[in-house]
Amino acid sequence: MRTVAGPTDQVVVVGAGLSGLACALHLLGAGRRVTLVEREAGPGGRAGRMRLGGYELDTGPTVLTMPHLADEAFAAVGDSLARRVELVALHPAYRACFADGTSLDVHTDGAVMEAEVRRFAGPAEAAGYRDLRDWLERLYQAQMQRFIDANFDSPLQLLNADLARLAALGGFGRLDRRIGRFLADARLRRVFSFQALYAGVAPARALAAYAVIAYMDTVAGVWFAKGGMHALPRAMADAIAEAGGDLRWSAEVRTLERSAGRVRAVRLTSGERIACDAVVLTCELSTAHQLLGRAPRRPVPLRHSPSAVVLHAGTDRTWPGLAHHTLSFGTAWESTFRELTRSGTLMRDPSLLITRPTAHDPTLAPAGRHLHYVLAPCPNTSVGPSAADWQDLGPRYRDSLVAELERRGMGGFADSIQEELLVTPLDWAARGHAAGSPFSVSHTFAQTGPFRPRNLVRGVDNAVLAGCGTTPGVGVPTVLISGKLAAARITGVTAGRATHAIRTARPAPSAGGAPSAPTAEGS
Repeated sequence: MRTVAGPTDQVVVVGAGLSGLACALHLLGAGRRVTLVEREAGPGGRAGRMRLGGYELDTGPTVLTMPHLADEAFAAVGDSLARRVELVALHPAYRACFADGTSLDVHTDGAVMEAEVRRFAGPAEAAGYRDLRDWLERLYQAQMQRFIDANFDSPLQLLNADLARLAALGGFGRLDRRIGRFLADARLRRVFSFQALYAGVAPARALAAYAVIAYMDTVAGVWFAKGGMHALPRAMADAIAEAGGDLRWSAEVRTLERSAGRVRAVRLTSGERIACDAVVLTCELSTAHQLLGRAPRRPVPLRHSPSAVVLHAGTDRTWPGLAHHTLSFGTAWESTFRELTRSGTLMRDPSLLITRPTAHDPTLAPAGRHLHYVLAPCPNTSVGPSAADWQDLGPRYRDSLVAELERRGMGGFADSIQEELLVTPLDWAARGHAAGSPFSVSHTFAQTGPFRPRNLVRGVDNAVLAGCGTTPGVGVPTVLISGKLAAARITGVTAGRATHAIRTARPAPSAGGAPSAPTAEGS
């Protein structure tokens, strides 16, 4: 593994999102002096927090998987996730509701889920689920150490024993076909393939290897952090401060001072100069390239994942059919992915994620109120409506979403809303997200592994990248890994691998497998 040459005692980390926070903790644990600068008034990045009339909103991801990766970062400074954040294992992880009126609770305990699949679709599908679960576990084991939790210096690093294992498992076939080998029921196939949307690729076009995301969601377990997802970055920032890190809020970077092929200092818009031996840039990829004054040449331009419209709604009631995370599928499926990734049109028959964080933390809303988060995937601004178009389109689309939710069983939703916030690609673009998408660069084959923008910068000896635009990619687990990999480029220290997740990241089965409350998603 290539590492930053020369002195690396003083490191400046730009950006206090999850990757920057993880990177800072790993650097501090390896004995580096760390200054973390963030343009916002506090930590979180995409996993931010907003207060709306007594409601506490998570502005980014709502689904937490693989929490041991966060614990790894805390452990680097002798701390622990359990000491800082109270986690609740969600049973079910999701509730999937289908256009034919049926519903399925998605459990991460194998025996409980097998029984649920048997109830839902019969014994043959239950047997297929058992085989699918085994395949997902083997797929995860084949990928994590060499392809996900790994720094790449060359595509030749792909040539290893795990590549042969991955090929033998069918990882280079198409995701929808591979899932179809185990499950005949089209509804079940959706539950184990919709995760491809996180990668920005339709299941019919995605590599079967991307089913590793379904492993994280449906096998390893889904958790909720009391206080909302923002409790995690806040706790990480507290741990950094206690470990001796220097946190600078409302500190935007203006330029990088460079000489002889190295970054010598970070200059803030306030005029302050912070000297450094190395710098880690966790900001948006395009912003990092702008600061560096260069972007790597690629044979074709980067493609970005679909975007999303998010409606945050504080209401005076909720609905008994909702779990903490609820997937509401429309009838359409293949055409939905074409609309999102190719034709650039809004979903005519949308599939939605509805999250109700107050199911497990009522303090996020005023007494007797409820908080709902509705996520509707939409085309990014490169293939769909422009950011400016959403100025007028946004309110109209909001009304259509509300009407659709009421048609799907949430009667009275419109009248129940006390406070609301609508977020569209216009807002994502205003925050600096390329193509108006918070999900960054998509995971096509040409943008995955060693072909994804690398975290070492050619021509700058001591600059490293982290975040969802670089290795390994999009999602809470992967950006935590990204921060660790960036730190390793500076320290040469490789922390404990994530291969223990099968033992440590599975929540205890629920009593009887019955959900205690309603549920939703987010990366």
